[in-house]
Amino acid sequence: MDIHFLFIQLFNGLVLGSFYILLSLGLTIIFGMLGVVNFAHGAIYMLGAYAAYTMVEVYSWNFWVALILSPLIVGLIGMLIESTLLRRLYDLPHFYNLLLTFGLMIFIEELIRIIYSPIAKPFSTPQDLLGSVDLGFMLFPKYRLFILGITTFFAIGIWVFLEKTKLGAIIRAGTDDSQMVDALGIDISKIFTLVFGMGAGLAGISGALAAPLQNIFPYMGMGILADTFVVVIIGGMGSIGGSILGGVIIGELITVGVIFWPPLANTLIYIFMAAILLIRPRGFFGRARFFE
Repeated sequence: MDIHFLFIQLFNGLVLGSFYILLSLGLTIIFGMLGVVNFAHGAIYMLGAYAAYTMVEVYSWNFWVALILSPLIVGLIGMLIESTLLRRLYDLPHFYNLLLTFGLMIFIEELIRIIYSPIAKPFSTPQDLLGSVDLGFMLFPKYRLFILGITTFFAIGIWVFLEKTKLGAIIRAGTDDSQMVDALGIDISKIFTLVFGMGAGLAGISGALAAPLQNIFPYMGMGILADTFVVVIIGGMGSIGGSILGGVIIGELITVGVIFWPPLANTLIYIFMAAILLIRPRGFFGRARFFE
């Protein structure tokens, strides 16, 4: 096998893993704080892609403006969903949240299908990021390197925010005992809304970044959501580090599987998940509290 081709595929695996990292980080902070398994996360990812498409391809806005506004718009939509719908279900059994987010997924997908049609839409790579960069041992597309860079920025940023800021400390405390945080005079409902908005925003920017690499369509979030749940389970529910590690591993497994045995590429990640859960039932960095 050509070593250059292998290097390119490994880098492509990191790019694919970048989308899983951003999506799983969003799922993780939502689950860690709210205890909600968000089935609408894939549809929210799709909304990020369509928001960018609308701004760039329909209204001819600058890609950089769209990249900033898309996650903000999607994050605000997430905050609206939490404050108007999810908040009413926290005292009920968890399957009510599952049913609500599953229903939201279908509603959002069908709404986008009605507005934009089910036909896939092309999205152009931004002019500033066309072409390739010589890494010394291979040429690699600028846009894919940009995705790696921005994912690294967000992964580090989320960790710094949660570990080093006062608001991050409140979120971590709320993850452990939200009732105690509320008893200390902090409006935990506003924190819940903010956290859900953050998770939705991460899905939104992931969708906006994915748009130039593929045609966008209303159901584009369904497949990647299933893989993202695998990432979260492998990394450990509620673990930021686990989401990052799991995203890299799953991205590489899929791309390496395509090289050696394409029919097994997607099945490989589920085999790996099963093997990990046999050894570590909570994933790499899962916490016991989430499974009690």
